[in-house]
This record gives sequence, structure tokens and C-alpha cells, in this order.
Amino acid sequence: MAEDWAADIKKYAPHADDAVIAKLLSTYRLVLSDRDSAYVAASDPAEVATVRTNFLKGKLGLTQDDATLDAAIKDVAAVMKDDRTKSRATMYYLLAEKFKKLDVFK
Repeated sequence: MAEDWAADIKKYAPHADDAVIAKLLSTYRLVLSDRDSAYVAASDPAEVATVRTNFLKGKLGLTQDDATLDAAIKDVAAVMKDDRTKSRATMYYLLAEKFKKLDVFK
């Protein structure tokens, strides 16, 4: 797959930190290498639960209630509404930025 994940992130976060992007892409390179897992199906409750549990709680260490975290996922999906396929890398970057947790990738 020849996606330019960094360019997609910068489409939504033009001033995104290149070092953070590089670390995020390195961390999730295997996930991004598979077409099925490279994109987030934001309207699928199981996918939202995966993003909430594995990324927001697991990777970022957030402790907010599920409803708050699900609302954040929904907000980011709304920002990305023009993209039929929502890049997992972009979704993760925007969520980390929203919760001021980009330092996890430094």
C-alpha cells in the first residue's frame, strides 16, 4: 500500500510535528500495512470500542469514561467527514492532539 500517511495527517493538522508523525507511523507500521486495519470505520461500534480501548486507554493512558472518549472519536470522525476512508494514523494523531497527548510519541 502506497499511502502517504504523513500528508493525510497534515491535511487535517497542517502544523503537525514531523517527529511525532514519524514516531506514530513507526509505532503503527504493521497496522498501517494492512488495508483492513489501516482505516477506521467510525460508524462501526466495534471499531469505536477498539480505538477507545486500545488507543485512547491503552496507548494514551486516558481514564475518562467511555461516553466521553466515544464522543471525542465521533468529533474527530466529523472533522474527517469528507474522507470516505478515515486513515487510522490521522485519526490517532488528531485524537492524541485533542487530548494533549502528542508527547506519547516523542
